Amino acid sequence: MKLFITAAAFLAVLGLGAQNSIDLLTISGRYGFPTAYDSPYQNEKANESAMLVNLKAPIVFNEGKTIWFNNLTYNYSLVTNNLMLGQDVMNPVGIHGFILQTGLVQRIDEKRAIQLLYVPRFMTDFQGSSSQSWQHGAIALFENRWNDNFMMRFGFMYNQELGGALLVPLFDVNWQMSEKWSMAGLFPIYLKINYQASDRWIVGFSHFGLITSYALHGEGYAGDYMERTSIDLTLFGRYKLVGNWHLEGRVGFALGRTYAQYAADDKVDFRLSIIKFGDNRPDPKNILFKDGPIADLRLVYSIPLTN
Repeated sequence: MKLFITAAAFLAVLGLGAQNSIDLLTISGRYGFPTAYDSPYQNEKANESAMLVNLKAPIVFNEGKTIWFNNLTYNYSLVTNNLMLGQDVMNPVGIHGFILQTGLVQRIDEKRAIQLLYVPRFMTDFQGSSSQSWQHGAIALFENRWNDNFMMRFGFMYNQELGGALLVPLFDVNWQMSEKWSMAGLFPIYLKINYQASDRWIVGFSHFGLITSYALHGEGYAGDYMERTSIDLTLFGRYKLVGNWHLEGRVGFALGRTYAQYAADDKVDFRLSIIKFGDNRPDPKNILFKDGPIADLRLVYSIPLTN
């Protein structure tokens, strides 16, 4: 009962009342089907795989009016091939990221709330350590609820990427369009359109896009950084297994996907979302590969809000 009250209060403050559950734990594996490299290695293919673990742990105060929000994500990406590249190029690519969102979620009244989150990141290849692996950022959002079925938040995300400062305007939407259709997400980072096909099945469309950068410490390229970008567009199906456990599968396409290695001094002056100002970086040290199809399988522990 206490767990249910905590989750319900958490969702009330975060403005998710139109939804009927919250994903507290997600464990996923991702596979990128082999795709060709750019010239001069167009006859070779890159094999991409990844994993992700996400845990949400809100702490509720003041009968749900105040929450200390905690959201920890670990991701790992691996790219392998049959290429023999120089010692100054990372190959294979193996990069790890830890992203924490922690801070205050405060309800002003029944319709309005604010979120102020500190977002540190530890991004590395685990072949050494340095202060370069640490990045600092923040998220600020203002929430307004128009009615029980429609809520939006407006704000921004800032992060000091290794390739230069990044500022992203954010639009967080939660919209119960009908009994079966809903839309939720923090655009342009992620968005899901859901259709409740049955008591056990939810199907729909998912979008995910994020720029991340990782400090490299390997011999021959220590001090460089790897910048990963991708926009994943997928169709998904989620099936309720037993209790609060769900299995979700996604298939789709990765657009604009790159793993680009740069020297530490190669910087962009400033980024506003995908718009770059003062990008005078040379071509990446490594060879890029093409966009391609992807598949994702995830196990989700989701707490329901309704009996």
